[in-house]
Amino acid sequence: MNIGSRITAAAALSVGIVALTGCTAAENSAALENGDEKDVSIAVFNGWDEAVATSVLWESILADKGYDVTLDYADPAPVFAGLAAGDYDATLDVWLPFTHKSYLDEYGDDIVELGAWNNEGKNAIAVNADAPIDSLAELAENADLFGNKIVGIEPGAGLTMATEERVIPTYGLEDMEYVTSSTSAMLTELTSATKAGENIAVTLWEPHWAYGEFALKNLEDPEGALGAVETIHAYASTDFSESHPTAAGWLSDFEMDLDTLYSLEKVLFVDYDGDDYAPIVEKWIEDNREYVDGLTS
Repeated sequence: MNIGSRITAAAALSVGIVALTGCTAAENSAALENGDEKDVSIAVFNGWDEAVATSVLWESILADKGYDVTLDYADPAPVFAGLAAGDYDATLDVWLPFTHKSYLDEYGDDIVELGAWNNEGKNAIAVNADAPIDSLAELAENADLFGNKIVGIEPGAGLTMATEERVIPTYGLEDMEYVTSSTSAMLTELTSATKAGENIAVTLWEPHWAYGEFALKNLEDPEGALGAVETIHAYASTDFSESHPTAAGWLSDFEMDLDTLYSLEKVLFVDYDGDDYAPIVEKWIEDNREYVDGLTS
């Protein structure tokens, strides 16, 4: 598998997923007959693979029900601003109470929570599993072992802000270079360091398929600078429940545990090296038909 190619493709992804077969036209249009508008736009955070995975899944599910679905990829700031302005209908990867708190402080009055679909999220500074330290409290005095560098993700990400505002000052890491670029760039550096047998420190989060692909460990955070376990929520524009009552109800009831999410991420991002996710998602849906049918029952 060419991980670098997969990472680059995922970061640039903007793909439409065709409707699944096997349902009648009447079944497909049932939600629309209940009053839902046909067009649905879902905003997806660039580089957040759980956002990509759940969004392409729901794109396929909604397309099968007769909706015309558009996925719009952007960084968190324009996603929240666009959601508040009504430019997007929904987004599926809002982390609370820590990661996206600043965005909720700014836009919370103009967007609506649909529901939490997972309660096992966690931000971390991760290192290779055989690294000689186990805690963030040890990182400053061993910075040279990691090239005096922490490799981050997108500058506007909540994890980036948490690292800059809390982790670095709490653990005295000001003398380390904190590189922010993109999730794909971070994963490329992680891949290179792993192949070379070098130590590396990266900002990462669970759930993420990288924990299954690389031998990693999260550095302990004794001061709680990165916060505790978080919940992952779907949010919508203020009029989404009125314009799409059926779809809003489905997304409000949406739940996905880590095992199910990792199963989906594995087929999309680990086993598959490409960016045409339509047939991959269709096959996963068929293999998980009972679960998927339950999402719209």
